[in-house]
Amino acid sequence: MAARTLSTLDAYKEFVDSYDNFLFDCDGVIWEGDHVIGKAGDTLQYLRKLGKRIFFVTNNATRSRASNKGKFDKMGIDCDVDEIFTSAYASAAYLKTVLHFPADKKVYVIGEKGIEDELDAVGIKHSGGTDPDDNVFIDLMDFSSITADPEVGCVLCGLDMHINYKKIAKGFRYLRENEGCIFMATNLDSTFPTHGTVYPGGGATTAPLACCFGKDPLVVGKPEAPMLESIVQTNPATDPSHQLDKKRTVMVGDRLDTDIKFGVQGGIDTLMVLTGVNTRQDFEKAGAVAVPTYVVDGLGDLAVLASQ
Repeated sequence: MAARTLSTLDAYKEFVDSYDNFLFDCDGVIWEGDHVIGKAGDTLQYLRKLGKRIFFVTNNATRSRASNKGKFDKMGIDCDVDEIFTSAYASAAYLKTVLHFPADKKVYVIGEKGIEDELDAVGIKHSGGTDPDDNVFIDLMDFSSITADPEVGCVLCGLDMHINYKKIAKGFRYLRENEGCIFMATNLDSTFPTHGTVYPGGGATTAPLACCFGKDPLVVGKPEAPMLESIVQTNPATDPSHQLDKKRTVMVGDRLDTDIKFGVQGGIDTLMVLTGVNTRQDFEKAGAVAVPTYVVDGLGDLAVLASQ
């Protein structure tokens, strides 16, 4: 089915009235780098006034939920920590509540501080990550610092701005030698938008390890199911008022292979904005990775409803 373009007041109102729960990607939808995109903030404020439930669902694993809250505050956008679902948070929650990660094991992190903070929040030990000993280059053919660590029970990869051979080699050794070691990735985004262009994403820093290990990781972030499960399961199952009705839930994003596919696979409607990675031509062509339910030029377009 073709995407429905929203461009009139009546179409905007019908769309907003159709949903109670709005899941928003952040990069390319709400902000680009350190700047709010158009009137996206006004649209969010309007939805809150209507009593809509809002969640921010991002594959960005470099920041913790608390750190993301600080960014929302800086940009003047209302947000509670409990409304933020990052792939770092979802990964930590999945290890703790779904996989019941053993207390005597630790996670080797290939990624940034956001992953470490979320592992700390759920009481899971970790190594690697921002450890200065791992953020160095090793001498040619010197493997003396790549030692065994039988306590590592999971290698968790995300976007790592300091990726190097030492980290890849350590992760590979743990996966290869430690029985039952889990290979997990926060997300496999090939790129992410910022400062008017795109740069390599978390998938690019996970790929070297997947190549040498010969197996794909368990992926937690969009478009995979664990991210949606983390949102739904966070709401108390004993209180129906806190449950998300998928028929009244919509995912808003700028990217077909993560945001829109996430909604399609999760059984919820989707709204595509054209302020980020993908264009209209990407979902209108034959064999598109996913097709949104709706498309709009930008999230801020809906802000016109606030003045009606």
